[in-house]
Amino acid sequence: MTETMQALVIDRTGDADELHLAEVPRPIRVSDEVLVRVVVAGVNPIDVKTRAGRGVAAAIGSFPAVLGNDFAGIVETVPYASHPLHPGDRVYGMGRVPRVGGSYAEAISVSSMSLAPMPSSLGFVDAAAVPLAALTAWGAVVDTARAHEGQRMLIHAGGGGVGHFAVQLATYFGAEVTATCSAPNVEFVRSLGARHVVDYGSARFEQVVGEQDVVIDLVGNATDDTGTRSLDVLRRRGLIVSVPTGSWPTMAEEASARGIRATGYSVSPDARTLAVITRLIDDGSVRVHVERELPLAEGAEAHRLLETGHVRGKVVLRVAPDPE
Repeated sequence: MTETMQALVIDRTGDADELHLAEVPRPIRVSDEVLVRVVVAGVNPIDVKTRAGRGVAAAIGSFPAVLGNDFAGIVETVPYASHPLHPGDRVYGMGRVPRVGGSYAEAISVSSMSLAPMPSSLGFVDAAAVPLAALTAWGAVVDTARAHEGQRMLIHAGGGGVGHFAVQLATYFGAEVTATCSAPNVEFVRSLGARHVVDYGSARFEQVVGEQDVVIDLVGNATDDTGTRSLDVLRRRGLIVSVPTGSWPTMAEEASARGIRATGYSVSPDARTLAVITRLIDDGSVRVHVERELPLAEGAEAHRLLETGHVRGKVVLRVAPDPE
């Protein structure tokens, strides 16, 4: 095994063109970590924000930095011989980037509590698109909003990476889902189970949706005051769960003044929850949509795609060929 590997790195924060290929040291597995050979890496908005100097950029310890939170790949080494995972196993998961090097690289070392066996029904491309987005959706919809039969839930950006999982999970647990999205995604979002779909380009959602128990806000106030406008559709003591970081610093005060509960949400790389999501994928209850697969060298283009705000589902980066 070589001591270095190829990775997509940044030498400083900035625009997408800061991403470039470089040779960096291979990660060293310690403690409960599992060393994984990355086949495909997921691309997420937090990667884009961090690269630009926002997100979790303040936690980058040194440069060059390897971004990328989730991945699908092959186990190379495990903590001990009788570990539940074995070399050669197909796994997917997410790391705690930038505390550790990310998945835009040929290998990643992550806690064994942060990865799970891949769904048997998925290949590496689709599997790499699942962990961060699906775990975020689960945390917001199931753990925080406690989706249930008869609950009225509005989900913003229902066609996006987190959104398309959030719509499916809320529907699975019985909520009556209304979702916002762009016009090209209306039928796609409806196919995910949303009972009502609002094209935000042709209607103001607060003028056409009824009273809601919960809003899952995946947009925030960075675009058209989506968060603030969401308060207009929530019942008293309703709940808004805002996932984007830093876009709405006055959320708690604004919500409290109107008798509405409000919270942010940060994803946890929990293998136990990922295993539940795996079962839902394999039994057909949840599906993943990948809009684009790009080679690792074209990571800058992947980031530019996400910056448009109009990606359906996920974008992923091909790091290595599928194993035979």
